[in-house]
Amino acid sequence: MEHGKLGKIWAPWRIGYILGLKKGGCVFCDKAADSQEKDKENLILERGENCYVLMNTFPYNPGHLLVCPYAHEANPEDLSEEVHAEMMRLTIKWKIRLAKVVQAHGFNLGINLGSIAGAGIAEHLHAHIVPRWQGDTNFMTTVSETRVLSQSLSELYEKLMGK
Repeated sequence: MEHGKLGKIWAPWRIGYILGLKKGGCVFCDKAADSQEKDKENLILERGENCYVLMNTFPYNPGHLLVCPYAHEANPEDLSEEVHAEMMRLTIKWKIRLAKVVQAHGFNLGINLGSIAGAGIAEHLHAHIVPRWQGDTNFMTTVSETRVLSQSLSELYEKLMGK
């Protein structure tokens, strides 16, 4: 590759994310409203009373999970203390499970509030659990703005569910 010219890395699975943003409604509300029989298809790992845990369909790293309240709110101050407490309990529980299953060296836990802060779905608050490994920010991310995911979502779903 000549200096100053970019090569191409094809990532055809990203088109679902690009096109998916244009659909109406809220993907988090839609997945929560689906029947529990569709939990595997929706990558939902656990349903609580106020929140649920699901795998990120377009993860930053393998095992990137989301903890979502059922309530369609953009800001944490609009949620009850019960929802806050359950979000934190589920975040800790699934961080521990991820540590065992994917043997991560560390984690990023966080909530992006507003699109300017990086929220891809700003209208529905959700927490991120992102496993990290020594050296996981390699040249692909730095140079090509591309992630290499070493495991399929369905395979990891089965492992996280203990199957």
